[in-house]
Amino acid sequence: MKRFITTLLLSATTLISKGQATQKPPLHGKHWMAITGKPLAATAGSMIFQQGGNAVDAACAMLAATCTMWDVLSWGGETQALIYHPKTGKVIAINALGVAPTGATPAFFKSKGYNFPPEYGPLAAVTPGTPGGLCYMLAQYGTMSLQQVLAPAIEMAKGYPIEAQTANSIERAKDRIKTWPYSAKVFLPHAGEKREAPEAGEIFVQKDLLLTLQKLVQAEQQALQQGKSRKDAIMAAYNRFYKGDIAQEFVRGSQEQGGLITLQDLANWRVIEEEPTHINYKGIDVYKLQSWTQGPAMLQALNILENFDLKSMGYNSPQYIHTVFQAMNLSFADRDFYYGDPYFTKNIPMQGLLSKAYAKQRAQLVNPQQNLVNVQPGDPFTFEGKPNPVKALLLRHAGLTDSTLQNNQSATPKHDVVKADIDYQDRLWRGTTSIEAADAEGWVVSVTPSGGWIPACIAGNTGVGMSQRMQSFVLDSALAPYNVVAPGKRPRVTLTPSLALKNGQPFLAFAVQGGDTQDQNLLQFFLNMVEFNMSVQQATEAANINSNQLWLSLGGTALKDRQPRDGSILVHRNTPDSTKKALQKMGYTVQTGDRTSGPINAIYFDWKHGSLWGGSSNNGEDYGIGW
Repeated sequence: MKRFITTLLLSATTLISKGQATQKPPLHGKHWMAITGKPLAATAGSMIFQQGGNAVDAACAMLAATCTMWDVLSWGGETQALIYHPKTGKVIAINALGVAPTGATPAFFKSKGYNFPPEYGPLAAVTPGTPGGLCYMLAQYGTMSLQQVLAPAIEMAKGYPIEAQTANSIERAKDRIKTWPYSAKVFLPHAGEKREAPEAGEIFVQKDLLLTLQKLVQAEQQALQQGKSRKDAIMAAYNRFYKGDIAQEFVRGSQEQGGLITLQDLANWRVIEEEPTHINYKGIDVYKLQSWTQGPAMLQALNILENFDLKSMGYNSPQYIHTVFQAMNLSFADRDFYYGDPYFTKNIPMQGLLSKAYAKQRAQLVNPQQNLVNVQPGDPFTFEGKPNPVKALLLRHAGLTDSTLQNNQSATPKHDVVKADIDYQDRLWRGTTSIEAADAEGWVVSVTPSGGWIPACIAGNTGVGMSQRMQSFVLDSALAPYNVVAPGKRPRVTLTPSLALKNGQPFLAFAVQGGDTQDQNLLQFFLNMVEFNMSVQQATEAANINSNQLWLSLGGTALKDRQPRDGSILVHRNTPDSTKKALQKMGYTVQTGDRTSGPINAIYFDWKHGSLWGGSSNNGEDYGIGW
């Protein structure tokens, strides 16, 4: 694999051969494809496919399994999905993100000494969205019962052999976990011993979560016995979680530990089915969720990059890296300032942000020889023919960015990420999982669920870990006027599933974990396939770059923890010295490391041969099964 990446980087002006070897083989299937963050969860999806379920059924089963396995998320987190409906030819967006609870205001958090809402604990929680999102998707677009789809997760809750990654995460976080009694009961079965977390391979049992999942199935089965339809029966389970005894215990357990979520907050929350955003890049329609995610930033970057001849630059040449970096900078500057919950604030300028004319104007800011520092948001309202209602905040926003902040690195190329940046990189990469599913009928699903990762605060005796997504809000309108915390509002999240259509048919389904790097890596993955003719597996494994020149969405308690680091770029450690030196001359501070691409999962639709290609990155435990 090292030789493969080195060859790619040294041959930057050569298109990649589709026959080039990869560390992991591509997946192939004719009937279906199931890919997600854990091998056992991919198996859950394959089980549902083998029982006759469609891609939505399988995706829901994988979602349930990954939540039960704490794959950097749990049942109290949030779910974001794109679904291609083969009968209508439309892409459907599912918004199952929780909202800030009653009492969650800037004044409240500032009174407790916070500069941002906290990273962990009950005050970090928005209302849970994943149970509702799963039920809604299954009811509206699946074919199976909740009982069938939850069967693998229920079996796991009874006890499954926990893998080393999760077990060791629990052990590392045990001191924080001990501050929450319901979490300690679940995660630390060996309390008082040297190792208090489960060992790798130990059967990990979750009795409380098992009871919660069984209650959901009971609600569905009782509704069916009363003559309810399949859809209504599934929604009966939905209602039990958000309005019944599960809700009561969730709220009791949250408030006992200092949380804000009320019964009314849960009862008022709804899944939203909405129109996705999309642009056309060289004949390919690329779909993302709306501005409550960072997804449109990738679309903005593609619009900007249409103004450059990327193919002639060569894959990961200095000029290519510089151009992609600049497009991401300009897009993320807009993301940082303009994105937020469109259901709470109606004047988010998404039409202007995604216009080709605005992208052309932004592209003109790119200096081919020098990194643009202290990048500021543009004025997309001009391209909607409207005055900018937040123009006065733009000057204050510029003053919050410290353009002198660097990484304390010398001008010489490094061979490892410097120690001073380890905490920062953790906040930049902070993970989740991804789920990709497709079937022969034409259903395609791309999901990026998250929230409730370890160390999670479990709400009472539900076994459900609460979300930590509150930290993605800001408390100062000058930072992000559309993303200031308020009760009933959704935070702007990094979570960003992707679908692409070509000639009106599915072309790619793709997603990745990794905080603010998600749309950076997905942008480059997409370009790897479209511009450089890589196979889907090659594109998931290929070396990318990561920009630190953006406001972080997760982690850190002080303003300086989240400020953009002008010129800070991460490249693969096998990048040639000549490339690193060229980047330094352009004003970059170069870091190097083994991890630059995130665990990307993707499905490519080979219409020429009537088959599915699956790609699953060699970086992580992500796994897929096809048939």
